[in-house]
Amino acid sequence: MQILSTNDVNGDFVNMKLTNPRHIAGLSGSNQQKEPVVSSFAEMFNKALNEVNELEIKSTNLGIQLAANPEVSIDDIATVQIAAEEAEMAILFTKGILDRVIRAYKEITNLR
Repeated sequence: MQILSTNDVNGDFVNMKLTNPRHIAGLSGSNQQKEPVVSSFAEMFNKALNEVNELEIKSTNLGIQLAANPEVSIDDIATVQIAAEEAEMAILFTKGILDRVIRAYKEITNLR
């Protein structure tokens, strides 16, 4: 058992010893600048919608290329199908989130 010195204890406060820099963020003494995860909800939402839009555009472009070029390999067909499924899943996921946001908004407005 390790006994604390009087420098470690001050009234009801005990200075915690840092055993791993990941355990207590900001106290490790390292001067790493951490960027904020998201500056606002609107920015996060717009970024997510843009990513869904990019997946849909990629899927559409691959489908057009497949239709325009009749001499495609099996790998190209699989790539188009995977892109289409990724876009569809992203749209369904986004729709589910949007439905929940609308439902939550309606519940909040009905609390009055």
